[in-house]
Amino acid sequence: MKNIVIAAGYATRLYPLTENFPKPLLEIGNSTILGRLLDDIDKIDDIDGHIIVTNHKFAGHFEKWAAEHKMSKPVRIIDDGTETNETRLGAVKDLLLAIDSCNVDDDMMVVAADNILDFSLQSFVDFFKEKGTSVIMCHNEPELKKLQRTGVIAVDENMKVLEMQEKPEKPVSNWAVPPFYIYSKKDLPLIKDCMNHGCGFDAPGNLAHYLCENTDMHAWVMPGKRFDIGSLDSYEEAKKMFNL
Repeated sequence: MKNIVIAAGYATRLYPLTENFPKPLLEIGNSTILGRLLDDIDKIDDIDGHIIVTNHKFAGHFEKWAAEHKMSKPVRIIDDGTETNETRLGAVKDLLLAIDSCNVDDDMMVVAADNILDFSLQSFVDFFKEKGTSVIMCHNEPELKKLQRTGVIAVDENMKVLEMQEKPEKPVSNWAVPPFYIYSKKDLPLIKDCMNHGCGFDAPGNLAHYLCENTDMHAWVMPGKRFDIGSLDSYEEAKKMFNL
């Protein structure tokens, strides 16, 4: 299974920190946002490699980080060639670039690089193997305003996804979807052809939304907390939380 990290964002809400430096490599305690995420994933036996997709502006930073942050699985940095927020490819196109550039023909975990978890993703992989379908992560979100800013799913009693909404005005449930997915090899043909069938491309959830309408998917309830580093305030809060 390949681990594909989408790290191509420009994070304008964290300026000036991220004006000339990638958000995933900001320090958190004795590591970085990306380092904490990959140190966990690297320990999962089913993962056999990491692919990090970044923009051209920050590619050198990730190359340097990969050379210094040694992991047990090989790491490849993919430069998507963009240099501004206005010319960015979008998360789905970055994923398709990684699949094509690295000839991915396997199950794949897809994660956004600007998140910190206080739990291991090993159980997420175990759930994927148990269900035998592509899977997405979810959590219960009680606040309507937060549901209106994210993906929301409806599920049956077996956590099979029945419907997915993107930033809905009237959410179908309280199950919010953070940017963590495992896509089955059998769904690769759908993924590779998604842009020809109206799939959105800017947010990582666009692909999950498309797949929910075209194949079976299940949702795994995350067992802990996720810290989405989306602003200076959330970054400072995460630093305090993980400054061990």
